[in-house]
Amino acid sequence: MQVIKGFEKYPSFSSESILAIGNFDGIHLGHQKILQLLEEKAKNHALPSLVLTFSPHPEKILGEKIIKMIQTLDQRVREVKKFGIKAVLIVPFDEKFSSLPGQDFIQKIVVNILKAKVVIVGENFRFGKNREGDISLLQQSASRFNFQVYSIPPVVKDRMTVSSSLIRSSLQDGKIELANDLLGRLYEIEGKVIKGKSRGKALGFPTANIETENEIIPPGVFITTAWIDSKSFPSLTNVGNRPTFNQQETIIESYIINLNKNLYGEKIRVNFIKKI
Repeated sequence: MQVIKGFEKYPSFSSESILAIGNFDGIHLGHQKILQLLEEKAKNHALPSLVLTFSPHPEKILGEKIIKMIQTLDQRVREVKKFGIKAVLIVPFDEKFSSLPGQDFIQKIVVNILKAKVVIVGENFRFGKNREGDISLLQQSASRFNFQVYSIPPVVKDRMTVSSSLIRSSLQDGKIELANDLLGRLYEIEGKVIKGKSRGKALGFPTANIETENEIIPPGVFITTAWIDSKSFPSLTNVGNRPTFNQQETIIESYIINLNKNLYGEKIRVNFIKKI
């Protein structure tokens, strides 16, 4: 899968495309439905599938409250790749980009640059200056510029509407099993093992103190799976806070079973299964 950062790096000679647009934070069940349809339409039209996404998240620039992401950008890209998508275009989101009128977004980007023949978005997708662009504007432009629009309604699971915001709040409350159900897979963080207090040695198995760029670390003690060097190990992970310099530092410790090695400096992924 090709990863393109910025419109200036998007090949001007590119063919027409089948396009999905969204933030896609978490690649939850609703996002998966969009990506599955994207790949289906790409095969039907014999055209490349393209995901247009944004970094940072628009809410980090325009929002009134602080938003924490479910995934790092690298995790989001890797998850998209699993659906067989041909390319991901990552657009740097800033105030200048946010001031682009909705109609200009369609004509200059969707039509002129990306040459989209099909556009797939979530039902609540908004775009353009002051979020003026919506499904209605896309549909009005579709006949004029000769592309099709597919609007995907939210997925409802166990009477709950699947959304990134619900998953964020579930994770922050430590409700890992609910978050996993909405994601359609186990929640994962990744990072590097740093030096800790080596408390696990007294218990007879290594402790991985993890430094991560993931923004949401569910609090509590969890049954987890640790991945090191592409191998999986059963583990217990404790997430807590330690006061430091007038703020709270999050401490992540994974106690890894059936592994006897020094883990300092190793890359690690941790899948959260169940809260104890």
